[in-house]
Amino acid sequence: MSQIIALTKKFISIPSIKGNSRALKEVLDAALAEVKGYCVDFFEKEGIPSALIYNSKARRTRFKIILNAHLDVVEGKDKQFTPFEKQGKLYGRGAYDMKTAAAAEIILFKRIAKKLNYPIALQLVTDEETGSNGTKFQVEKGVKTDFVIAGEPTDLNINFKAKGTIWAKVKFFGKSAHAAYLWQGRNPIWNLKRFLDSIQILFPLPAKKAWRTTVNIAKVETSNLNMNKVPNNCEVSLDIRYVPVGQNRFSSMKNANFYIKKLKEVLPANAKLELMLVRTPYSIKKEDPYIGTLQEASKKITGKKRRLVGEPYGSDIRYFIEDGSRGITFGPVGGAMHSENEWVDIKSLDQYCKILESFLLFAQKAAFTT
Repeated sequence: MSQIIALTKKFISIPSIKGNSRALKEVLDAALAEVKGYCVDFFEKEGIPSALIYNSKARRTRFKIILNAHLDVVEGKDKQFTPFEKQGKLYGRGAYDMKTAAAAEIILFKRIAKKLNYPIALQLVTDEETGSNGTKFQVEKGVKTDFVIAGEPTDLNINFKAKGTIWAKVKFFGKSAHAAYLWQGRNPIWNLKRFLDSIQILFPLPAKKAWRTTVNIAKVETSNLNMNKVPNNCEVSLDIRYVPVGQNRFSSMKNANFYIKKLKEVLPANAKLELMLVRTPYSIKKEDPYIGTLQEASKKITGKKRRLVGEPYGSDIRYFIEDGSRGITFGPVGGAMHSENEWVDIKSLDQYCKILESFLLFAQKAAFTT
């Protein structure tokens, strides 16, 4: 456990955020220094590095299991990159999402991968938070697996499904005027307000985590820089996390199209909708034998099976699922993801490591269908 905590602190102290190419390389190098003696394939796309480490002399055409971890984090204040422990918790940017789980996967892989009788790989990427030049690129280059576990935050529950994502920008247009004669202009911010009022009615904010569609107003902007001027433009950026509609398959684009149509129905006549990103929801069957094996491992370590949950966030396992594989996210207990006081529970980290180890060992004798 001390090794994992020490490695996590080293990771947290490196500000591996988007645009900091030196830090992204540094955190990947720090991770790879832990797995010397294993074969490593390096990947890079658009300056974004990633790696695949495996327990055989040559890369297999298909692995049985891949442990996936991302080493990048969202931006934070300088003090958040100084990790510290307090009352059984480890604090710092990425403690929960997901440098602690990454350190656990790395130390576990290092210790037992060569003892396993099946092909296993450790996948380390540096752009999960903001791009697709890591895991997606590796999948495009032929990296395949029967099952993937990503150590994303789940509080020791098993996340087998995730919402889809739509990032959209809506632009509004008006007419400039002097603020003292504002009736001579047309302020588009009023149209933006009415649009957002409609969005709030369509997709009310839930009081707690729920399997329903939500819309985050991520940014509101205008090019106007003057207090005494009626702006002639403004725009709003939306992050929509949506659930499948009716009996539609999770992977069906009918789901995204349903919500895009809803947006268009409440747009003012002169507004313009721009889609920046569209990702479908994904899921695997609750009865998947790999989930059963993970439950068996959990019961051995904690005395009980874990809850099966659907999380509102997406993750890199989507690229494997879209390629025909199966996968889940599974991580330790923590809180304040992407917030100022991000933390992970150290006791749960010990359970997490033991559950993962038992799962990998159980997988040696389990017969899985693909």
